[in-house]
Amino acid sequence: MVILGFGFLWTFLVRYGFSGTGFNLLVAVVATQWAIILNGIDSWYYRGKIMINLRSLVDAEMCAASALISIGVVLGKTNPVHLVLMALLEVSGFVLNEWLLHTLLKVSPLKDMRLHIFGAIFGLILTWILHRNGSQKQFEKEKFGRKTGLFSMLGTIFLWMFWPSFNSVLVDGNTPGRKLGAVCSTYLALAVSAVTAVALSVLSSPKGKVSLIHIQSCILAGGVAVGVSISGIHQPWEAMTIGFTAAVVSTIGFRYLKNHMLLAFQCHDTCAILSTHGLPGLLGWLAQLLLQIRDCDDHTMAIQFAVFHISTVLFTVSLSLAMGVITGLLLKWNIWRPPQDRKCFDDQAFWEFPHLAVRK
Repeated sequence: MVILGFGFLWTFLVRYGFSGTGFNLLVAVVATQWAIILNGIDSWYYRGKIMINLRSLVDAEMCAASALISIGVVLGKTNPVHLVLMALLEVSGFVLNEWLLHTLLKVSPLKDMRLHIFGAIFGLILTWILHRNGSQKQFEKEKFGRKTGLFSMLGTIFLWMFWPSFNSVLVDGNTPGRKLGAVCSTYLALAVSAVTAVALSVLSSPKGKVSLIHIQSCILAGGVAVGVSISGIHQPWEAMTIGFTAAVVSTIGFRYLKNHMLLAFQCHDTCAILSTHGLPGLLGWLAQLLLQIRDCDDHTMAIQFAVFHISTVLFTVSLSLAMGVITGLLLKWNIWRPPQDRKCFDDQAFWEFPHLAVRK
């Protein structure tokens, strides 16, 4: 999912397919290695070595996924140095957030709950700081193509197929049936969100046609929301309701919120990450809060859970905002040589094309 899913998903831009796939791979492997080191500091301190096993690799991939979500916000407007620095700082903040939550609040929320919200907020505050005057109107090369859209749809299908295993990998396997329940709940939510996204895309189009960009982004909203709230879901209808609501929020947000965010807050969100990951993630957080309170028989326990649950998301949002500001101010320096407006969303600024070389 991290390499192929996100890699092909970022190829929808006409002249940015090489960079979308290649830079995704670069950031994914750098972020994974850095996350293994940071997650292993505790083991190194007490045992003198960093333990590497399947579990540590999965945890590191989750941290890398958060960085890849943020990259979707600034895709096409940065260079590889920007992306690597961004990934290193975001993974550091993500691991720090987990450590602080475990140390201060004594809670261990699922990484699924934090990676979507943390990645989306981090990316939005970063693109706000790195705002370009040229982004008030669409960049010249920020266009969607038929062939690139096909490759991007392939990445969407890959993510859609494997999202159930993505959500189930961190579920407690000691309880019989929990992992299978996570897989089934995620599949039902994805199925409902796919149907809802297609229907809303047609209804919101003046010509009554389906938008491929809507389908690529919004059919995954159900998987995002259910992944955040998976611990509180016990019935199929709960997962389907969450998937339906997430698709509605994501599709409407994609249609109307992206342009308003640019005009009102100067946040140019290339891949509409706020609608794809941010809003469904917050919706899943709210669904988990309501489902867990409903299942609590003791009012004191319900209030305690609500306080800690709200504190967790507030702490996560605050730290992501802080890390986004720090990263944005660092990347704003001209020493990193940001691409000019006319070279944004163009592979030729970073990749060799021998057939286009001028022969003397």
